[in-house]
Amino acid sequence: MNSVQPLHGKVALITGSSRGIGRAIALELARLGADIVVHYLRKKSAAAETAAAIQNLDRRAVTVQANLAEAGQIAAMFKTIEAEFGRCDIFVGNAASGTPRDILDVTDKHWDWTMDVNARSILRCVQKAVPWMEQAGWGRVVNITSPGSTRVLPHYGAIGLSKATIEALTRYLAVDLAPKGIIVNAVSPGLVKTDAVSAFPVDLQATFDYAVSRTPAGRLVTPADVARVVGFLCTDAASMIVGQTILVDGGYSLLA
Repeated sequence: MNSVQPLHGKVALITGSSRGIGRAIALELARLGADIVVHYLRKKSAAAETAAAIQNLDRRAVTVQANLAEAGQIAAMFKTIEAEFGRCDIFVGNAASGTPRDILDVTDKHWDWTMDVNARSILRCVQKAVPWMEQAGWGRVVNITSPGSTRVLPHYGAIGLSKATIEALTRYLAVDLAPKGIIVNAVSPGLVKTDAVSAFPVDLQATFDYAVSRTPAGRLVTPADVARVVGFLCTDAASMIVGQTILVDGGYSLLA
């Protein structure tokens, strides 16, 4: 690995990066030259496997466990990052949680947990990372959202609300941070076949088949598709894309 890579010398924290889309993003940023902080909540062995794959790309990788609903655990995670790297140039807010429920079935507990993990944790992490980014005069924040931020999806009540919050937060952060050289955007993938999707009480195969049938690109979005867009947004080539939510859905949303 050498300095011709666009992210050489950068350190990236990707929340929820032990598997799925987060893992693909971690690997893509490593390929672009970044050292990686692999965050996880419960999947310790999966996080270790992701870190090993990053190390096979000749990049440094550390794993950090944290419950993102807890401010104290986020603070501890950043202390680990400071000890290991002394910097955080890129933050990717990918971690997501939430119980599949329709909106009238959402309890206070579901609301608080989903909002804290999916949205509030992003603000808390960015607040921790920004001083390092300001010192470097360069930073990137990319948040992962979903079409449920603007469309009403089955059993997606509190999760959809949290995604809408993420997109609004992205815009507010972008305006405040762009003058400091810190660029903030969001990526909204279409349906991706991951473990998270299996939690929803729907006929998965029928859902996948329907999505493919009405996607102009003719296939589902993959974690690698999402990761490549995130990687691009982290490079200087994308420095004038500010505060946007980029759809990665193969054209699905274009059809009525």
